[in-house]
Amino acid sequence: MKASAFVYPWDVNGDPGASARIAGLGVEQVTLAAAYHSTRALTPRHPRHRIVTAEYAAVLYPPGDRWAGRGLRPHPAGRWAPGDAYGEAAEALAAAGLEVHTWVVLAHNSRLGAEHPDTSVVNAYGDRYPWAPCIAQPATRAYLVDLAAEAAVRPGAHGTELESLGWYGLQHLHAHDKTAGVGLGDAGQYLMSLCFCPSCRAGYGTRGLDADALAAAVREALEPLWRGAGGDEGWPTVEKLLGEDTAAATRAWRDTTARTLQEEAVAAVRAAAPDGFQVLLHADPVSYHCGANAGVDPAHVLSVADGVVVPCTGGTALLAPFAGQAREGTVLAANLTVVSGMGGSPGTLTADAARARADGATELRLYHAGLASDEDLASVREALAAR
Repeated sequence: MKASAFVYPWDVNGDPGASARIAGLGVEQVTLAAAYHSTRALTPRHPRHRIVTAEYAAVLYPPGDRWAGRGLRPHPAGRWAPGDAYGEAAEALAAAGLEVHTWVVLAHNSRLGAEHPDTSVVNAYGDRYPWAPCIAQPATRAYLVDLAAEAAVRPGAHGTELESLGWYGLQHLHAHDKTAGVGLGDAGQYLMSLCFCPSCRAGYGTRGLDADALAAAVREALEPLWRGAGGDEGWPTVEKLLGEDTAAATRAWRDTTARTLQEEAVAAVRAAAPDGFQVLLHADPVSYHCGANAGVDPAHVLSVADGVVVPCTGGTALLAPFAGQAREGTVLAANLTVVSGMGGSPGTLTADAARARADGATELRLYHAGLASDEDLASVREALAAR
């Protein structure tokens, strides 16, 4: 199977040996960040630094003229990725014989929420999630679609992987996150991720729901979960807590909103890209799930994009719903963490890859070539050499 490693520009720029080292892993491709959220990242082999602090969500290249005069626009990175950091790294990686694809993070942006609070998801209690732009809002959707097209189609890129192209909710590794005291489970996460901004309140109305009554019902449904009562069966629990009709109406609004955004963003990327440009989405086959791996309907998303990148570090069960809808040429990339300190298991990569292939994967994604230790990378080299 073809393998690609995730890489940040700061892993490569300023390190003359980085591109050859990544190519030496045995990967054929790199998925290089072009637009990325705030983070603090280790760079264990870089000759100039060991920690990179990306202070806010940014594009890692100079943003184009399309943003002139617009209120919602991407910000260029600061000192952690100055100038055309993406372009510099892409050129070096391509020179090492690697096929470069862009990695574009979309509906996950704390700076957008800080500067434009009205763009954020608002829960049933009135709390805003500044990291989570509401994808139902017309201006936010226009921003995300244009960002997808610009950040995805960078010079020399052969394809893109679009992350967070859907709803983002409560679950989020925020700065000094302290939200794990109550185990909300799938049902509680869904209820705490329902948005009540003006656009979503109007959207619920189109599905026959009164937004005030719905918010009250969500708060009432959450009360037992705050006290640790009851088990969690995922969607059946949401139906039990809200009522089947109400739950279905909320999901219909959110699913349609996400699907149409995915259609618009992929169409915008294709319109800007050369022939043969590959478009993949980071995806979860349960459409009501939120996060970096956006919840999708497998049949729908594979009719829109060329394939998906599926989280498989904890097992390969999420591949099956996509494999059942795959057509000839569909890319099903199993995303495996190879950083031991982040819960990965590079020592079992050969077995994990074989399991993923058996469950329908056509490619591998390895997270993350820049963050992994030397020992982790040695395990990756060994596993990929044995393919």
